[in-house]
Amino acid sequence: MTEVKLGKSDLYVNPIGLGTNAVGGHNLYPNLDEAAGKSLVRTAFENGITMIDTAYMYGKGRSEALVGEVINAYDKREDVVLATKISPVFDGEDVTNNNEPSFLKEEVDKALERLGTDYIDLVYIHYPDEDTPKDQAVAALKDLKDEGKIRAIGISNFSLEQLKEANKDGDVDVYQGEYNLLNREAEEELFPYLKEQNISFIPFFPLASGLLTGKFSKDDTFDDLRQGLPAFQGDQFAANIDKVEQLRPIAEYKDVEIAHLVLNWYLTRDVIDTIIPGAKDGEQVLNNLKALDIELTTEEVYEIDNIFNDEE
Repeated sequence: MTEVKLGKSDLYVNPIGLGTNAVGGHNLYPNLDEAAGKSLVRTAFENGITMIDTAYMYGKGRSEALVGEVINAYDKREDVVLATKISPVFDGEDVTNNNEPSFLKEEVDKALERLGTDYIDLVYIHYPDEDTPKDQAVAALKDLKDEGKIRAIGISNFSLEQLKEANKDGDVDVYQGEYNLLNREAEEELFPYLKEQNISFIPFFPLASGLLTGKFSKDDTFDDLRQGLPAFQGDQFAANIDKVEQLRPIAEYKDVEIAHLVLNWYLTRDVIDTIIPGAKDGEQVLNNLKALDIELTTEEVYEIDNIFNDEE
């Protein structure tokens, strides 16, 4: 496995990482088993996955705590690129975001404690707030980087305008945003700027909450966060299933699963260095890694592109 470099940072990672919103993310998924969550992180770590992505938002820090327990049990902290995200503030059922420099610095200290580490490889501002100048927010993370508390700076869910303001001094290393074959707005809105600035793009929801795995039918229903996502609604859900099914002949020809095909296709995008599909168990973790065994031809890359290109 060849590791890849994230943007301008000095972080090198396996192109397949692990997203951990189903590890302790009790506010996102019902009936999560914490022991199973720790087990899947352990499986990832033991099988060459080096980037573990978590966030305070996942269970109000519970995901961070569980991930930290697993990593620290191995005493191989230097082998893991640990990423987390800060900014959300919970007030009962209400969630707001705070990008104020003093708040971000306090939240990094709290994240260090939850993760049980003295440095975090990559810290993102998870969501923009309405008032804080974004260059000031990133400057606060730059201070922490200079202090050795973090190694790289990321932002997530920012608009292009906010991204440009945040990167005024060229300190942003990684951008995380929604991108998958069913939602490709980032290609036009963000990719050109990210390429110009040497900022890595890490997509979240790369498998569109499972929709791009090819394992659903038009009759399936959902009782978790997917029930509110546009891609899972009515006619749009049916149309998406039809598109995914067009991938099946390619996957069968290459003797892989549709999910492997999709994940590998993302790595053909020049601003995407790594992807962080989630998992509910160790088997899914190992399955995601199989995406690295595929070699797509130029024609196959184009064919997949064309299936999910809505432009006429």
